[in-house]
Amino acid sequence: MFRFADSAPSETRALFIDPKTLAVRGDLTVYGTSGILPLRTTLDYLHRSLLLGDIGRNYSELAASWLWVAALGGVLLWAVQRTPRRAKAASASRTQRILRLRSWHSLLGVALLIGLLFLSATGLTWSRWAGDNINALRAHYGWLTPAVNTQLDNGMPPMMLDEHAEHHAHMMRHAPDTPLSAAQFDGVLAAARASGIDAAKLEIRPSYQANRAWIVGEIDRRWPTQVDSVAVNPHTWRVTDKVEFANFGLLAKLTRWGVDAHMGILFGVANQLVLALFGLALCVLIVLGYRLWWQRRPAQPRHSPAETLIQAWQRMSLSLRFLLSVVLIALAFSLPVMGISLVLFLLLDAWRWYRAQRA
Repeated sequence: MFRFADSAPSETRALFIDPKTLAVRGDLTVYGTSGILPLRTTLDYLHRSLLLGDIGRNYSELAASWLWVAALGGVLLWAVQRTPRRAKAASASRTQRILRLRSWHSLLGVALLIGLLFLSATGLTWSRWAGDNINALRAHYGWLTPAVNTQLDNGMPPMMLDEHAEHHAHMMRHAPDTPLSAAQFDGVLAAARASGIDAAKLEIRPSYQANRAWIVGEIDRRWPTQVDSVAVNPHTWRVTDKVEFANFGLLAKLTRWGVDAHMGILFGVANQLVLALFGLALCVLIVLGYRLWWQRRPAQPRHSPAETLIQAWQRMSLSLRFLLSVVLIALAFSLPVMGISLVLFLLLDAWRWYRAQRA
């Protein structure tokens, strides 16, 4: 895989070489460290930004920001408004149909709760605004993933690794100071193998400066995870630094595993099947929710019984208002897209409350 000055972020040009005949079997633009092919790249961009670029990333961040709130709120409603047993087995009147539909919706939501919270948390680490805040918090407490030091004069402190590097433009664009040779790749690889880099899937990253080491890293993120990496001096074949996954902090390991499980990599095909089934179940949950909303719509829309948030706020005690305000302000600053959307929700709610007061 080769990177050029006009390459898009995280994209490289991949040449597929037959190792026996050395014939070029393909030439494609691929994405990320693992070099996923164009179809999966398009699916990745669709999931990440609706193919709208950086502006579209706000869509996925909005979904991830509110997903955990919707999940926990649904469980709370299920706990306090559980469907009576006799309603489940009763005849099919309108109210009883609604109760049975709500029961199916609630049970499916409770069954998917852990997955919803997991996808929300791991998705936020990819997001543009909340993700930056999460990275800043991890850096402050020293929870970032360590990376090898490539400075050959040993004058630089240890670096930190971004688990989502393949989703950002973190690759260097400078031309090498000296031309690269096949012998350098062979020597660097042999030195890495001798130091314990034994995974079948490897990435060799040449340095672009004479005073920087090359990086050889394992990229097999299946279970058990193999992501050790070493820095190798390309002139002497000496390993100058090594970072082992076994020595990662607990939070760094959990982050690595969480990201890979979110991407369907950690447990291979089984991981992908579970995510596919979860996605289908979530679609069913959403359809049931909208169906329930439609069945419960008021017979006379002009006199909707739905209460506004302001009316609920007025019934709260002063201490509960203060506690809720502190939580909301903290969430708004931590998750900026949630904060902005919450303000819009409140403005719309205030308009509804004003109309209700006039009526």
